[in-house]
Amino acid sequence: MQLIESIAVAQDEMTRWRRDIHAHPELGFEENRTAATVAQKLREFGCEVHTGIGRTGVVGVLRAGDGLRAIGLRADMDALPIHEANTFEHRSGSPGTMHACGHDGHTTMLLAAAKYLSQTQRFNGTVHFIFQPAEEGLGGAQAMIADGLFERFPCEAVFGMHNRPGLALGRFAVRSGPMMAGGAFFDIDIIGKGAHGARPETGVDSIVVAAHLTTALQTIVARNVAPVDTAVVSVTMIRSGDAYNVIPQSARLSGTVRTFSREVMARIEQAMTRIADGVARAFGAEAKVDFRVIFSPTVNDTGEAEFVASVCAEVVGSENVVRDPALIMASEDFSFMLEKVPGCYFNIGNGAGEGPCEVHNPGYDFNDEALPVGATVFARIVETRLAIRRATG
Repeated sequence: MQLIESIAVAQDEMTRWRRDIHAHPELGFEENRTAATVAQKLREFGCEVHTGIGRTGVVGVLRAGDGLRAIGLRADMDALPIHEANTFEHRSGSPGTMHACGHDGHTTMLLAAAKYLSQTQRFNGTVHFIFQPAEEGLGGAQAMIADGLFERFPCEAVFGMHNRPGLALGRFAVRSGPMMAGGAFFDIDIIGKGAHGARPETGVDSIVVAAHLTTALQTIVARNVAPVDTAVVSVTMIRSGDAYNVIPQSARLSGTVRTFSREVMARIEQAMTRIADGVARAFGAEAKVDFRVIFSPTVNDTGEAEFVASVCAEVVGSENVVRDPALIMASEDFSFMLEKVPGCYFNIGNGAGEGPCEVHNPGYDFNDEALPVGATVFARIVETRLAIRRATG
């Protein structure tokens, strides 16, 4: 493994940064302490710092040489509304909130790369260090984009990295084209007619409608989506009723949809609206569908994916780079940045072994041994893409 020496020897410093962030988790658009910490360190490194982008986002700008090219490196900062089960010293100090997805590690790796690049400046051009808020379904990427992210900080390419439990430390996974599914949330409100539980004939039972509709929605993937396409429709919540002897007037179904293309997502929305209306009407009820696309599919540019894979191979060896791994049904709002600027989102190994803890689990913790590996790759992406051209003659 060819780690950058000055990054490797800073392992303890990076670990302190990461564990401090882990101990002070903040939910989306509330990352005030985290953003202030990031901004302070970027200023200490000598970067030009811009805050309040997309509410709590931070962008650090570093220029070297006279090159006109610019790229972006992105990390996410928010935590999840989960009560941490870990008992180590750096566990969450905010009950009900924890870094269960490794964003503390992502932020630290990008900060470490920024520190190294500001010290060495072995590149020619501009790097935008993008620290994004509210990745966990709250629209942080879209907020930064709406705030003029790529107009204020133009990039020819943008790159992001996410840890992957189960992938061995020192390994990377890079996929070209579609990589992660787009995600939508939906709520279906069913309006029936309330009645006494002993006299169902006088009402329209919203729970019965909800039960039939839950089953009917499963036909969307089976009969409305082409077999060669991948999609998931999951009803994850049913809410209705407050008493044993009352047939409730209303019920709500909620859930999520995942797919790898916007076209399939639109087809599912149309089918869901049609089926909900039809099932409800069959029972004499009404149904209103609120369908919200939260994440676009994450689609990597083929050329940029090959570039990232080659950089990773130089750091950890080609045998430790998994090219074109399996599709991931989870979603990532870096996808919205990739719709604006070509780039690549890739995975860094967080450790394999016996029963590794998955993300979004109350027992999760980022593997600090991965910090210098990810920081080195971030730095090498810049030094390779914005390489200083040597004069010949």
